[in-house]
Amino acid sequence: MQRVVLHVDMDYFFAAIEERENLGLQGKAVVVCMLSGRSGLSGAVSTCNYIARESGIRAGMPCSKAKKLNPEAVFLPVRKDFYTSVSDRVMEILRSYADISETGEAFEQISIDEAFLVITDRAGGDFSLAYETGIQIKNEIKDKEKLTCSVGIGPNKLIAKMASSVQKPDGITVISPDKLESFLWPLKVSKLWGIGNVTAGKLQEMGIVTLKDLAEHDVIDLISTFGKTRGIWLKQAAAGIDDSPVKERDGSEQIGRIATLPEDTLDINFISQLLDRLAGDVISKLDSRGLSFRTVTVTVINSKFKMYTKSRTLNHPAYSKETLLEVANEILDEFLSESRTEFRRVGVRVGELQKTMGQKSLFDY
Repeated sequence: MQRVVLHVDMDYFFAAIEERENLGLQGKAVVVCMLSGRSGLSGAVSTCNYIARESGIRAGMPCSKAKKLNPEAVFLPVRKDFYTSVSDRVMEILRSYADISETGEAFEQISIDEAFLVITDRAGGDFSLAYETGIQIKNEIKDKEKLTCSVGIGPNKLIAKMASSVQKPDGITVISPDKLESFLWPLKVSKLWGIGNVTAGKLQEMGIVTLKDLAEHDVIDLISTFGKTRGIWLKQAAAGIDDSPVKERDGSEQIGRIATLPEDTLDINFISQLLDRLAGDVISKLDSRGLSFRTVTVTVINSKFKMYTKSRTLNHPAYSKETLLEVANEILDEFLSESRTEFRRVGVRVGELQKTMGQKSLFDY
């Protein structure tokens, strides 16, 4: 059966979340910055929406330069923990569409806003059915999270990743095996996923400008310039060949939930009730996949939209809701003792996940 891989890339993720949370930002240039704290706009742009990009603003540039390019833009600090909680929910949606594999090689989150999933069995190797699956994924994310994403579908990770960039934002592109040459060969070598500026420059010095040039170039010459492993990879990648597995990265994943309280409050009973529900959701996800956790993080956002996080690391893996709640409530008590401003949202997240081995310890009962 023909392998089918899908890549999802959330559109201007951080800025899109900020737009969702504050409807007054819609229609404006929004720039999310990683601030250094030295002065007002000392730091670099993390991401920005497409309106801001029309002004020439790009990720990585100094925020002060971005301000000069568009003085009317709205500049916001990165809220990484909040974005992570949204990412956790998106990734759970994506995971539900991935094939069930005995080796576990069916889903791979590669960043806070990107993931690969194998949908070979779900689509029956049919790229038309894969397109329908991509539309279902886009619709579910939009319905549940009010966010858009761009989807690429191909016979491997390389093609799926490159395809997701073709129609952004909110697009979907399918590249079936019979379309590889027409898709790849007209592209400049710099457009190949995995090629940096240095490699692209060397290829151009060799007279290799397009991926067609690269695919037809003598592999021995490529090996002599880039080494055996890199030279062979360049030749194969230009032809759309990629056998790399889709596999979860051990230890990098987190699962969390965040929700808004019925009203802004510092009442521990109201907050604890919500925390209990969120912990139950997290444990349910862990149980369904046979995972344990070692770190617990609690996030609170107060009525002034200030966000705070605290984490604890356990000395052994845990599995139970009771353990999670015990640690989460200890952190919550610290927050309540320190705050005089009412809480608006509360979240709980677990990390350092690993497959459960054997029976639960007495500590977890």
